[in-house]
Amino acid sequence: MSSVYEKYDLKPVINASGRMTILGVSTPEHEVVEAVNFGLDHYFEVKDLVNKTGAYIARLLDVEDAVVVSCASAGIAQSVAAMIVRGDPYRLEQLHAHPHQVPSEIVLAKGHNVNFGAPVGTMINLGGGKLVEAGYANECSPAQLTAAITPNTAAILYIKSHHCVQKSMLSVAEAVDVAQAHQLPLIVDAAAEEDLQLYYRLGADLVIYSGAKAIEGPTSGLVLGKHQYVEWVKQQSNGIGRAMKVGKEGILGLTHAIERYLAREKESGAAMVAKMTPFIEQLNQLPGVSASVIWDSAGRDIARTDIAFDHARLPMNTTQLVQRLQGGNPAIYCRGYKANEGHIEIDVRSVSAAQLDQIHTAIAHLVQETR
Repeated sequence: MSSVYEKYDLKPVINASGRMTILGVSTPEHEVVEAVNFGLDHYFEVKDLVNKTGAYIARLLDVEDAVVVSCASAGIAQSVAAMIVRGDPYRLEQLHAHPHQVPSEIVLAKGHNVNFGAPVGTMINLGGGKLVEAGYANECSPAQLTAAITPNTAAILYIKSHHCVQKSMLSVAEAVDVAQAHQLPLIVDAAAEEDLQLYYRLGADLVIYSGAKAIEGPTSGLVLGKHQYVEWVKQQSNGIGRAMKVGKEGILGLTHAIERYLAREKESGAAMVAKMTPFIEQLNQLPGVSASVIWDSAGRDIARTDIAFDHARLPMNTTQLVQRLQGGNPAIYCRGYKANEGHIEIDVRSVSAAQLDQIHTAIAHLVQETR
């Protein structure tokens, strides 16, 4: 619908950064859109809808229970609140009114205390928790995680993300062992992860996913795990969750998207490499540009194009180049996390062959401009 761009004076976007919130994350397939539209056009007893879609998702994934929430960030906040409130009706309504004499500390590896578009700590605080860092920025062992646990610990939180420090960090399985040894719930934020069963099967008590990233559903989130803990998350709809409620259309859309996600064949990293190979060959013909395949730092089967710029030959620095790409029409968004090191990455999952040609042309233009 090109008229939408014209009506609101918006620029078209080429999303070469991956499934990012700042660009609207993903574009669901038609069947999912139909489920969303059905939700928009009909009424339901919402509590019944929440419970029965959650049970349906739980059966699909072979987990105890599940609930659709508004997004993965809301999932963190509501899961933290659930571990503090623990079903108590007074605490549910008075969580932020005054301190409560119950455990409220959430232990997190220091290298997992990241900003994913908003700070992890903000989500913990929204849920009434106090963040306690374990270990150091560049390491956290099971012993270091254990050392941060006190009688005031309500839960352990593990962030599974490319944003986090990867080296010298304990695994999810090791965090499970620590949590179980201390009879504490383990919450795993796996927002962009692709395996919807792995962390539950490893022993995590609650696992949080984005509904719009790997699953490619509408803007939404999924919390799955142990039945009692999921019930406490659901109760937050009468507490902090009221401010982050998900609509009936999001619930139905995500439920159907999960069903479709489990049935369809996933694009492999090898297929991504094949798609980007001609693009890489073109880039390597540009002066001062070196392109190659790079694999996802969090261990997912995702291949991307890494582009390095030789600034001895190209006076424009990489941060400026990223800004120029974003300022174009169409706006081209790449992964610029390493722009300060002279590198950008191109995620090809949401990019067509024609758009790869447009990206090459834009980079070639900027490279020639600086000579």
